[in-house]
Order: sequence, then structure tokens, then C-alpha cells
Amino acid sequence: MTMHKKHHYRELLSIGFPIIIGQLGTIILGFADTLMIGHHSTPELAAAGLVNNIFGLVFVSYMGFTYGLTPIIGRLYGEERTDVIGQKVRNSFLANMLTGGIFTLALILLYLNLAHIGQPEELLELIRPYFLVNLASVLFMGIFYTMKQFLDGIGQTKVAMWAMIGGNIVNILGNWVLIYGVAGFPELGLLGAGISTLASRILMALAMVGMVVTCRKFRTYSYDIVHSCVNRKDFKEMNRLGWPVALQLGMESAAFTLSCVMVGWLGTIPLAAHQVMITISQLFYLVLSGMAAAMAIRVSHFMGQKDYAAVRLNAYDGFRLNLLFSLCMGLPVLLLRHQIGGWFNDNVEVQAYVATLIILMMVYQFGDGLQYTFANALRGIACVKPMVLYAFIAYFVISLPLGYTLGFPCGMGLLGIWIAFPFGLTIAGEMYRRRFEKELKKIEKK
Repeated sequence: MTMHKKHHYRELLSIGFPIIIGQLGTIILGFADTLMIGHHSTPELAAAGLVNNIFGLVFVSYMGFTYGLTPIIGRLYGEERTDVIGQKVRNSFLANMLTGGIFTLALILLYLNLAHIGQPEELLELIRPYFLVNLASVLFMGIFYTMKQFLDGIGQTKVAMWAMIGGNIVNILGNWVLIYGVAGFPELGLLGAGISTLASRILMALAMVGMVVTCRKFRTYSYDIVHSCVNRKDFKEMNRLGWPVALQLGMESAAFTLSCVMVGWLGTIPLAAHQVMITISQLFYLVLSGMAAAMAIRVSHFMGQKDYAAVRLNAYDGFRLNLLFSLCMGLPVLLLRHQIGGWFNDNVEVQAYVATLIILMMVYQFGDGLQYTFANALRGIACVKPMVLYAFIAYFVISLPLGYTLGFPCGMGLLGIWIAFPFGLTIAGEMYRRRFEKELKKIEKK
């Protein structure tokens, strides 16, 4: 048994750093896209902001659905029942592909109605082709997420890290040649960025499958994945654990995506500034969520070992590490807030908005770290249903109405929309923390 006073910082960092580094590949991708598109033209930057926010919502929700696999694999791995892991992965893959089909159909319906969501007319010609290229990558991301959750669950977090790094190198090179028309390639602008992103996502999915199939240490798992049977019990379990996390993460992401739609009502300049801020905030999101994901893996392992003191200590150690990361990343961003906007766009108004919004972004880091940590702690102990209600209250009852009220009736515009974020995130985090304590105490009494 793990002693109550033994902290888990080293172990969390060991598992978490590969996740963070891999996810930082995603922010490098986002920074590269935004930097290159922003200097190509401001309208393209604004169009990318809308599409990226929509697909960000879908991919976060889709990833959340696949998260249902991690606590199952982690618990079985902690119990040393590795013989049934392959069957769980096979059933998860089927559930994930069906869910990806549902998301794809929803996106097709949205595409057919892009003209009716109140965006600037001059952006629609840029938005439509970029939207379609992103649409083609949805199922490939589902394959990648499935393999990632499986490998993360058995503690092999470096595989996804290398796949994401490789994919992002391909994406950045593709951006360079396709956005600007380098080395004889056509100058495609925003569409070129979309094609490059699609290629990188396909390669990431193929790399993850190839690693599981060809690597000797995964041979037993890959054999079980191929030869095990799909069954109703496991399929239902994946949906039971997956949909609540998908809805919880989806509602959190929707608070930002729907806010982006509201920002679009204010015009192209605020929308471009909002896209720059979303790109910057992704740096914090990916680091905080990466460490929280490592904590969820550790929690699920200790749940399998019935070491509940270690479960609680891992959760709070993870939260403290997230606060430390936020502070270390936040100070240089805050000090450089007047310069950062110029890295992305030459428009002076965009740069002024960014300098102010960075302050608001720093205010919500405590709440963001709190909600990521304890949402993942609940995921690690397989208590996911309550998160749906808590997310609905925090984001749809509090954050979005508050942002609309401050932004439009109160006349605060973009600043008013962003002021609402700290309230929603902090309230969500505290509700998740209280539920984690309540559920863990129930488990300890059994």
C-alpha cells in the first residue's frame, strides 16, 4: 500500500511529460497555422478562427468519448488482467467509429447551413472549402484517439508523443509550401493549411496503428484486438463511460465555440483577435489537460489496486502541478502581452485586443486547472455521469448567458464575452472536486 504522505510528483511527471510534449505538437500546429495564415491575410485568419473553433468542439467531444476506454484499461492493467484488454479495445474501436459517423453527419448539416449562422458574408467563400477538408479528417482522428487511449492506459504515453511530433512536422512543412506556394506548389492560402492538416492527421492515425501491429511488446494486445469478439456488454460499457465525458468536454468547448460565433457578430477584427487568443490559450489547455490525463491514468491504476489513499493524493498532486505549470507559462505571456499580437497579425486593432484579453486569460487559469484536474480524477474512478449536469450548469446556465449579457446588452463587446470564462471554469472545477471527494469516500467505505 502507498503511504498517505508519499507524494507522486515524479511519477506524474514521468507519465505526463510525454503526453504534454505530444500535445504541445498540437499547439505548435495551431501556432504555425495561425502565424502563417494571419500573415497571408486577415480575412483568412478570421475564417480559420470560426472553422477551427467548430472542429475544436467536435474533436474535443470526440476525444472525450474515447476517454471512456482509459479507466477501463488502466484498472485492468492495475489488476494485471492484461488478457482481456484487447477485447475492450476492439469494442471501443467500433463504438468510436460509430460516434465519428454521428459527428460527421452533424458537421455536414452545419456545412449546409453556414450561411445562416450570422457570419460576415465575405468570409463564406474562405470558410466552405476549409471546412470540407477538415471534415475529411474526423474518422482518422477517431482511429488515432482509440489507439492513444489504449496505449496511455497501459502507461505507454511516448508512442502518441512521437506520432504527434511526426504529424506536426509534416503539417508545418505542408503549410509552408501550400499556403504560400513554395517550390512550385500552388499558393492555396487557407485551403493549403487545411490540406496539410488533413495529411498530418492521416499519417498520425496510420503511425499509431502501425506501431501497435508491428511492435513486439504490443504483439499480444494486437492479436487479441484482431481475434476477440464484439459483444453487447463491452460495447454498452464504452458508450456508458464515453458519452458523459464527450458531453462534458463538449459543453466546455461549446462555451468557447459559441462565444466565437457571438464574436463573429462583432465583425472581422474582433473575430481575428479571438482566434489569436484561442491559439494562445491552447498552450495552457494542452499542458494542463496533459498533466490531468496522466493523473487519470495513475488514479485508474490505483483504483485497480484498491489503494484509495494514493488515488486521492495523485489527484491533489496533479492539481498542484497544474498550478505550477500555469504560473511558469503565464508570467512570460503576461509580460509580452503587448508584443504577442504582432506575432500573429499586422493589424493594430487586433494587437490591442490581444494585449487586453491575455490578462483575462490569466485570471481563469486557476479555474481551468481545477476543472481539468478533477474532471480527470472523476474519469479515473469511472464516475462520469454527474459531470454532464455540472458542465451544463457551469457553461450553459452561467458562462454563455453571462458572456452574451456583458458583451451585447451591457455593450462591452469582446471583453464582456471573455470576462464570463473565469466564472464558468471555476464553478465547474469546484463542483467536480466536491463530487470526487464524495464518490471516493463512498468507495472507501465499501
